Amino acid sequence: MFSYFYIINICVIIVFICLFFITRKTNKRWSKINDYLGKVTTTVDSIRYGNLSTKIEKIEHPTYQNVTDSINRMVETLNDREKMIIEYQAELMRQNKLLESVINSLSDGILIINEKFDILRATPKILKWFGVKGKDIIGKNVFEFIQPVNDENFQISELNNVEVFIKHTPTNNFIVSSQPLSSLEKKRFVLIIKDITTEKEIETLKEDFVATLTHDLKVPIVAASNMIDLFLANKFGEISEKQKFALDSMKTSNKSLLELVQILLETYKLKDQGIKLVKETISLNPFIQEIVKEMEPLANEIKIDINFTQAKDNPVLYADPMQIQRVVKNLISNAIDHSNTQKPIDVKIGKIPGFTTISVIDYGQGIPKEELKMIFNKYYSAAKKLRKVGTGLGLYLSQQIALAHGGEIIATSEENVQTEFCIKIPS
Repeated sequence: MFSYFYIINICVIIVFICLFFITRKTNKRWSKINDYLGKVTTTVDSIRYGNLSTKIEKIEHPTYQNVTDSINRMVETLNDREKMIIEYQAELMRQNKLLESVINSLSDGILIINEKFDILRATPKILKWFGVKGKDIIGKNVFEFIQPVNDENFQISELNNVEVFIKHTPTNNFIVSSQPLSSLEKKRFVLIIKDITTEKEIETLKEDFVATLTHDLKVPIVAASNMIDLFLANKFGEISEKQKFALDSMKTSNKSLLELVQILLETYKLKDQGIKLVKETISLNPFIQEIVKEMEPLANEIKIDINFTQAKDNPVLYADPMQIQRVVKNLISNAIDHSNTQKPIDVKIGKIPGFTTISVIDYGQGIPKEELKMIFNKYYSAAKKLRKVGTGLGLYLSQQIALAHGGEIIATSEENVQTEFCIKIPS
């Protein structure tokens, strides 16, 4: 019995000795783990505060070394990414400075406003025109500095080359256009203001010069026309058939020149005074027949006929006969000039709801689609392509006359097939 208890005591002592050594070894291991975790924590804190040069020292332990290598590789990757971000930021700053320099060097002024018309940003040109220094302009309402010249309903979102008056720069002329910044959550608008003082002065000088020139030209042309009429009336003695033919040709050319000068004069009067209409009742069939008869000699010179199709009911039009005659003659003249075949020119009277129409159709080379929308623009002339004389004002003035009557001229064309100009005048 004694020996049994002795053996048990020995075993217990051995167990406690083993536990002591195991515990001691485990404490050393936990101490190493704690030291390693402390290093990891220090490294992570350094990374969090922006220090990407910190790394964990190598530890001669396979398990810890894998974790150490992973963390160190992550730090290196973050360091590389930071360098790339810094380079991108530097490039963006360079591009931003370049863009700002380009914008500031523009002759146009640019400013950004919000939906309440408060100014958020402005270029140096705007500061100069508005008479404001530095950032004092920020937050100010744009209407403290500008006001519309003509339009009382000044819609910021729909501005396109609208004339404005800048209070601090009253002697200059300005136009403004707007563009919404739709990509932003809040409404923002870019206003582009352009100083057109020089352009206006040049335009005025040019118009005054042309108006004066054409007015002075008209006097000798009329005098020459009167003199030709006197010769043809044998006021200075009998003339031969050859002389009569020559004088008739001179009279036709003189008449065309006078009409050209008259178009120039009417165009410049149109800008200042608008078109003044003297309306009366017109019986269209005889009215158009007379115009066609007058234009036939010009068409016959190039062996082209003018076919006039009279309306069955002989419609009546309340319009200015002189102005409508000018439009129809201009369209027939254009048809004669641009008919490169011997096919006749058709002139027709028609009716559509609310309008009486007069159509002039030729079967020549036609007008390309890209040019069709420009033919009523001032100074545009398709005649330039054919090396013919043309101001480009004829169609422009004709359209303005039609618009003054409450109608319009519609042009349709198919190249090398036909071209139709249709005058619409309210019935």
